[in-house]
Amino acid sequence: DPVISKGLSCLRSVIADVRNTYTTALLAYTFSLARDTLTRQQLFKKLEKVAISDGSLLHWSQSASADDSESLAVEISSYVLLAVLTADSVTTADLGYADRIVSWLVKQQNAYGGFSSTQDTVVALQALSLYATKVFSSDSSSTVTVQSEGDTHHFDVNQDNKLLYQEKQLQNVPAKYSIEVKGSTCVSVQMAQFYNIPTPTEAKTLSIDAKIEGDCKTLGQNFILKFTVKYDGLQERTNMAIVDIKLLSGFTAETSLVSLSDSSQLGSSSRIYASLVERVDSKNDHLIVYLKEIPRNIPINYQIQMKRVLPVKNLKPAVVKVYDYYQTSDQSEAEYSFHCE
Repeated sequence: DPVISKGLSCLRSVIADVRNTYTTALLAYTFSLARDTLTRQQLFKKLEKVAISDGSLLHWSQSASADDSESLAVEISSYVLLAVLTADSVTTADLGYADRIVSWLVKQQNAYGGFSSTQDTVVALQALSLYATKVFSSDSSSTVTVQSEGDTHHFDVNQDNKLLYQEKQLQNVPAKYSIEVKGSTCVSVQMAQFYNIPTPTEAKTLSIDAKIEGDCKTLGQNFILKFTVKYDGLQERTNMAIVDIKLLSGFTAETSLVSLSDSSQLGSSSRIYASLVERVDSKNDHLIVYLKEIPRNIPINYQIQMKRVLPVKNLKPAVVKVYDYYQTSDQSEAEYSFHCE
């Protein structure tokens, strides 16, 4: 196809200047699909230089930090895995390399088989599925034994149940468990522990603050909810950010009336930051604000018009939350309240 050839040629011309790890991984998968072996090797050399190796585990991240196991790292590593396995002939060495990436990826899965976000889950499951086709054996079986001093479970994986999800509850917790696998087929084993932890109050690189203003004496009175988001991380700006606003009981909000509440701090740039709002959705008693990005070290102020439609006694505070869409652990919460005497 001439259009595809022209597009690949355009991408090929800028590869030497690419410094972004995500872009490099995506290009590696692109040229693997295109069966361009030479360009594919160039991109893998770039990826080798920024790979994060930890024993038998291998992954990539945007910040090249060994502690970064968030959504973007999952997505980048999944694209590398797809690139490794997308070749005319996958060698034993390729599978050994892929094993290390898979070992890291499965450690990032949550108890339900997904990852941090929809996007990284889709790419990771695609990569893991491709890996499964490469290591598939049509006539093998394995037995997995999970054991502690007072608790033993056996899982048989064979041709009749190879696609069946098997789960058993551990009775002896806390305890030290061992896992032993005997057989010749690949199996995936995951252990999940559920517990409650208090919501952290300290802000990370993202922060949010909110307050509501208005006269409560008249039912139907309009109110203004003002909130400020700020990013003080290492990057010039965040990825797409989500502001989740829980409405106070008895209040409604106008989703179309999101605007800068104080553009004086931003000077001539106020129009630029006003356009950061991608859209605003209303879901149940929450207002979800999608921000294209949050620039570093510039407090961005917005206001939303609200209306009190039902009087509620002993009104409890509501929570506002901001988080990075691709790095969901980078988040902050704050409460806002309204007192009417």
